[in-house]
Amino acid sequence: MFKRSPTRPPAFDAAAIYEYPQHLRQEVDAIPSLPGVYVFHGESETLPLYIGKSINLRNRVLSHLRRPEEASLLYQSRRISWVRTAGEIGALLLEAKMIKEQQPLFNKRLRRTRQLCSLLVNNEKPEVVYARDIDFSHQTGLYGLFANRRAALETLRSLADQHQLCYGLLGLETVSHGRGCFRSALHRCAGACCGKESAAAHHQRLLSALEQFHVNCWPWAGPIAIKEQSGDLTQYHIIRNWMWLGSVNALNEAGALTRQQVGFDHDGYKILCKPLLTATLTIIELSTNNAPSTDGVL
Repeated sequence: MFKRSPTRPPAFDAAAIYEYPQHLRQEVDAIPSLPGVYVFHGESETLPLYIGKSINLRNRVLSHLRRPEEASLLYQSRRISWVRTAGEIGALLLEAKMIKEQQPLFNKRLRRTRQLCSLLVNNEKPEVVYARDIDFSHQTGLYGLFANRRAALETLRSLADQHQLCYGLLGLETVSHGRGCFRSALHRCAGACCGKESAAAHHQRLLSALEQFHVNCWPWAGPIAIKEQSGDLTQYHIIRNWMWLGSVNALNEAGALTRQQVGFDHDGYKILCKPLLTATLTIIELSTNNAPSTDGVL
């Protein structure tokens, strides 16, 4: 006898309730066509609905108002606030900070990661390590930034399958000394577990496979300032260990920002690593007494 499967409720169709949000039109009229961060607010004064960024605030907010799939957000919104920045980097940094601090309802990315981990590779098998225990901004031999241990091991397992690496040598399964692993009999392992490949060659292949996930150490001795300018607004973003410490309008205003001792920041790393290491930004090395170092602008 067959059981009747329970009837599922129809999926919510936001577009079906969409109406152009005329109640927000006056809010948009005051938003400039400049870089910055914008916030959709609902009834709550402490919990925003959505936080976003753009190099053109006005155009970006208007695009929200024209999207039927965002009807639920628009229906709940009561006002829109905005903060101007001197460019895209400042907007990215401020957006990430505000999302982590305020946890807006409709943002699904840039949430706070409490179990941030990485794969540490020395001479032995890879080890899952956590940012709460190790300073990722200065630790060498780190590969990948993962939300949890499971994600790190899944990535390692996937690389092993792609490159015929040995699960046993990677610590993914237990193998008997001198005997090949189960995957070697299926030709899915190159045989480092049973002498067909040297441990050194296996380790080198592992490093090559992991290279795409390499985590760069903080390359400066101390804090730096990133200069960004848009029209009449100039900002210096103070960064240390991939962590954004704040922004000032002049270097002599940085004060205590440069003396903060901070650890690794995941969002700061994702935002800043490529532009900083490819020298596409104006960078000024700072000392902890708030004066530019003798190296000056890089």
